[in-house]
Parts: sequence; structure tokens; C-alpha cells
Amino acid sequence: MTRPIRVRFAPSPTGKLHIGGARTALFNWAFARRFGGKFLLRIEDTDPERSTKEYERAILEGLRWLGLDWDEGPDIGGPHAPYHQMQRLSLHKEYAADLLARGHAYRCFCTRERLEEMTKAQDAKKEKNAYDGRCRDLPLAEVERRAAAGEPYVLRFRVPAGQTRFKDHVRGDVVFDNKEVEDWVMVRSDGNPTYNFVVVCDDIDMEISHVFRGEEHLVNTPKQVLLYQAFGKPIPEFGHLPLMLGTDRKKLSKRTGDTALQDYADRGFPKAAIVNFLCLQGWALDGTTEVFGVEELVKHFDIKDVGKGGSIFDIEKFLWLGGEYIRRESLEELAQHCLPHVLARGAVTEADLRARWPWFLGIVTAERERIRTYGEFAERTAYLFAPDESVAYADDALAAAKKHLGRIETLRAYLDWLRPRLADGVDAAAVRDATKAWVAERGLKMPALFQPLRVALTGLAGGPDLFDAMGWIGAPSTLRRIEIALERLA
Repeated sequence: MTRPIRVRFAPSPTGKLHIGGARTALFNWAFARRFGGKFLLRIEDTDPERSTKEYERAILEGLRWLGLDWDEGPDIGGPHAPYHQMQRLSLHKEYAADLLARGHAYRCFCTRERLEEMTKAQDAKKEKNAYDGRCRDLPLAEVERRAAAGEPYVLRFRVPAGQTRFKDHVRGDVVFDNKEVEDWVMVRSDGNPTYNFVVVCDDIDMEISHVFRGEEHLVNTPKQVLLYQAFGKPIPEFGHLPLMLGTDRKKLSKRTGDTALQDYADRGFPKAAIVNFLCLQGWALDGTTEVFGVEELVKHFDIKDVGKGGSIFDIEKFLWLGGEYIRRESLEELAQHCLPHVLARGAVTEADLRARWPWFLGIVTAERERIRTYGEFAERTAYLFAPDESVAYADDALAAAKKHLGRIETLRAYLDWLRPRLADGVDAAAVRDATKAWVAERGLKMPALFQPLRVALTGLAGGPDLFDAMGWIGAPSTLRRIEIALERLA
């Protein structure tokens, strides 16, 4: 193809930006940026009952959050405006009238009841459900008479005999027998066009050269290719991206992974990790490198390198990537990214944390090797901001503590020993060394004290150094939490 590269992402504003849609947008954008093309954004809002401006704004914000920009779109305009499909209906009607006049479309007067009876009869014969062509060859005079009388009709595309072929950069050469493609509805009886019709009209008007989209659209492609041929327009090059599958190898669902981009942003996945993970859903940099940035994507991406097998959405790998990017951040960057997630829990104010910023940085330093998302930091440090009486004990932490038979007597004895040593505050290093000596003198194993003590102070089964935690929560809360634990663990 020698014409200029122009690709588009055309979301429907009927819900949040799907993680699969974000990948589609990312691949289109990377292709355009690598090869010097244009990336367009078009809003397919032809479902007025479900489309909302709120969803549209959320989609645009999500794309920008990922770092994507577009050369033409609903918010910035462009030479092919408007970029909302509902604002292009008059253009669609002109296209439909042209196909009708040239015999590539026809009026169908079949009622819903008649179509339902047809489907039942096909089901009874175990035949494929498809329009039977009753109105395909009605005499022109009859068609004009019925239309003039106000009889409702739809416009159907007249599928020609033969085969439809197209090249798919992901799946190779694809061939469909036209007998498998029914005479589908282009324009509904209320005058509103259908998706398969308007998408081609708009792609023609916007001079789209390449169409990269999800594999689920593959079945629509023969209909659209036939439309291009009927219009006598160049057919774009296609690439159908593999489905994103859960670890059960079924289509990604809420059961196997959150499906909206915003869900992962809300959970505190680093943005760079999200982009990196989306890149790995069907594409690889070199087969070995797994951690790479958007610069490498733009430098190397080609649709021909996308695999056709379904990509596995492995949440554990996603979390691992999150941890890799977190450990690449400076301490100050990481603290700033964790801050909103801590504040969102409502137990502390930003003013309080800013006033104790060095204290907060110390906690971030201790946790950075353990966390994989900013949200995990907030979860793991919730004990620092909880009232002493309200520290939540995790089930696995309780189970670990209760394995030690003498936990109550050991913890009570330790509290009596510890109390005078915290009279002037917590010296974490001194208390750590003295505690280890205390444990050794009594012939105990470290977990016999440390497991119940960790539950008392943090409610967690694992975490930062216990004596650092004592310093963070302070001497009064340390003693009070052990007292409370003696009652709760009993």
C-alpha cells in the first residue's frame, strides 16, 4: 500500500474503557507513530440509549492517562470532522441512497413476525439462521408502491455470489464464501444505519488505510470488504488482534481479571507497568525482554509481529511487572504515588502526612521491596493509621500466631519486660538486639514471640522489621496493642 498511513480507534461510549480496547488503541497508536502515520479517534455513539458523555470523557481521559495522543478527534477536530458517528448521519444516508440506486442494496418489507417464523423454521431443519431473500428480487413497481404507501422497510445489502478475500496481517490470507454471508441490514426501519455500514462509510471519508481491531470483529470483515468493493473504494489492510484470555484460557471476564482500564489505575498499578503489560498481550519486543517502555514499543512495533494465538492475561505477571516499575522509581516519586491510595482509605489527612513526611518516607523505604502496586502499600500500612483497638487481624496472621502454644504467656512476659524499656520512646536498634537476647535467654525460637507480636502490632503475617514498626507507631501504641492482643489472642 502506497497511500498515507491513517489508523483509528473507534470506541463506543457505552461503558468504561475496556482493557482490551486500551490494547487496541495502544497498538494502533504505536503503528502510526513508528511509521509516520496519523492516529485518529472516533466516537461510535450510534447506540443512543447506552451512550453517555460521562463514558466518553472517561475513555478520553483513560487514553491520555496511558500517554496516547491523537492527530484528529472529537476534542481537537480535524479535516474529516465530525468525529462522532451520530453527527454524520446525513453522510451515511447519502451513502445508503447511492448503494440503493446502483442496485447494491434493496428494500426489505419483511415484518418482525415473519422473520421470527423464518428463524423457527430454520431451527427446526437445523439450518443456519440467515435471511432467506424473500424481498431481494421484488419487482421495482411493487417496491415503489409499498414504500410510497408508508409500509416500513429496512435496507439490506445485496451480497454477490463468489468469495471474499482479504489479507490480515495477523491471521494471513482469509477467504469467506459469500454464501455464508447473509443479505444483512444496512439501515433499520427507523432510518438509523447499523454498525457494519457506518464504520465503512466513516473509514472511507477519513481515508483509513489500516484497520487493527479485536479478533471478535473478524466475522464482520467480509461484509465490510464487500461494501468497499460496492463503493469502488480502496480496501484498507486489516489486522485482527488475538483475544485476551484469562488463565482458564477463556475470554477475559470479571471472574478472571478486571476488565476496565480504570480498575487497574484505581488499584494502583504503575502506569508504565500497565502499558508494558498491554504490549505483551500478543506482541513481544524480542522474545526475551519483558520489561520495556513505550519508547521501545514505538521503535520496534509492527502489526506483522502480533501473534494470532490468544494472549494470556496473567495477573501474577502483571503484579510482578508492577513491582519492577515501583523499584525503578525514586523514593520521592514512589511516596507521591502511594500517597493518594493511603488518603483514599480515610484514616489520615494529607496535612498530617506532609507534616511527618520524613516519617512517611521511612515507611515507603521499608515497603518498596515488598509491594507491587501503590494500593498494596496502602493495604500493608493501614495498621499505622488505625486506632489501637481497631487493628484488623488477617486470617493468615492469626493462624501463624496460634501455632505457638505458649503465645499468651510469652507475649505477657515480653510486655512486662518491654514496658520500662520504652519509657523514653522506641530505639529500634537497641530494642531489637535486647529482644533477641531475651528470646535466647528463655530458650525460645524467634517465631514463638515474633509471630504473635507481629499480629499485635500490625495484624499482618509478614511485613517490615517489627522494631521499625514499633518506632513508627510509637511506644504508647506499641504497649497498648500488645495489651489488646493478649485479650484477643486468648
